[in-house]
Amino acid sequence: MNSCVLMAEIIQEPQLRYTSDNLAVTEMLVQFPNSQKPEDPPATLKVVGWGNLATEIQQNYHQGDRVIIAGRLGMHTVERQEGFKEKRAELTVQQIQSVGGSDFTASPAPARTSAFTETSPPPQPVNVPSYEPPRPTPTPVASPANVTPQVNTYEPVTKPSSYQPVEEPDPDDIPF
Repeated sequence: MNSCVLMAEIIQEPQLRYTSDNLAVTEMLVQFPNSQKPEDPPATLKVVGWGNLATEIQQNYHQGDRVIIAGRLGMHTVERQEGFKEKRAELTVQQIQSVGGSDFTASPAPARTSAFTETSPPPQPVNVPSYEPPRPTPTPVASPANVTPQVNTYEPVTKPSSYQPVEEPDPDDIPF
């Protein structure tokens, strides 16, 4: 399965256009850190949204917004004017959501239906007493053959006080 989740900043305003079949398509450029070295320039990636998601992206997301994008990553070959072919990566959006935070310059996230669903924080654990069901008591059953059945009684197994665990041989310690 080809799936990619990316946190990036929109660096080019989303451009909305329509195909000959009247299907909406939005294209934009995003950038994200290329490596852990701060001196390296950020990488850029073309992002494409289709259909209702395309119009939603164009209406609700703008240059400078920080977003989390989930989608499919693909490679496309482009013919350059210089006479050679170049391969470029392109992310087809399936879900998008704004990232909020004090260190980001993102606008507040508008309500969206196709974006990631926001969840409330997990419920806090409640002190619930542990419940141990009562153990069944064995009852003798009358046998038609006049044989008295044996009744098993439950006795917990305890370790003797002198119990020493057996050391397992190390599989990497092979004598030669």
